[in-house]
Amino acid sequence: MKKVLITGGSGGIGAGLVRAFCANGDNVVFTYRTNLEAAQKLAMETGATALCADLADSENVRFIVKSARDIMGGIDVLVHAAGISRIGLFDLTTDEDWNTLLSANLSSTFYICREVSKVMLSTHTGSMVLIGSMWGKVGASCEVAYSATKAGVRGLTMALAKELGPSGIRVNCIEPGVIDTPMNACFDAETRAALAEETPLGRIGTPADVAAAALFLASDGASFITGQCLGVDGGFAI
Repeated sequence: MKKVLITGGSGGIGAGLVRAFCANGDNVVFTYRTNLEAAQKLAMETGATALCADLADSENVRFIVKSARDIMGGIDVLVHAAGISRIGLFDLTTDEDWNTLLSANLSSTFYICREVSKVMLSTHTGSMVLIGSMWGKVGASCEVAYSATKAGVRGLTMALAKELGPSGIRVNCIEPGVIDTPMNACFDAETRAALAEETPLGRIGTPADVAAAALFLASDGASFITGQCLGVDGGFAI
């Protein structure tokens, strides 16, 4: 049984991660930002512990990591799934839009990894799985700011893997493609069909697809894998 901290647990991918790790028999603490009802329902369903967190606030992140460590008696695995998106023309992206995405997607990743690394360094073991995006690899029109923040997650993954590797800590990134989540509910049926057609495997992904990859990367079976960015995108970004 591993002690697992999952961020963004009330979201589509995050909830899938919580369900998968709990079904695997792990001890899970997950964070949520605003959706208390969804978090409480998921906690009752899975037996995981829910903590409200603003991951763009470094002091709050420090408190949350300490709380998770105290609840579980340590942290073996971090799965950082919290994040937001924005679709819109680049020249209409405001400073506020940019700073909000930067804080939610990249700064939060830096803060949570920094605090969790302190816990893992004390035991010289651990696995971090960061949820990026295929757009961090290839970029997306009308999602320039989002793509840039997810590219930052890519770079952070590879650099941190080099720094923490000698201490026995692994850092990997999952880059989902089009996944059936509330974040993508803005697309109408025609757009979803077009996205599925553009995906070589011919379908939109599910949170369970992402969770399966996270379970593997967090497992002892992936003990010699670090610094990797794994596309769970049905071949969309190749």
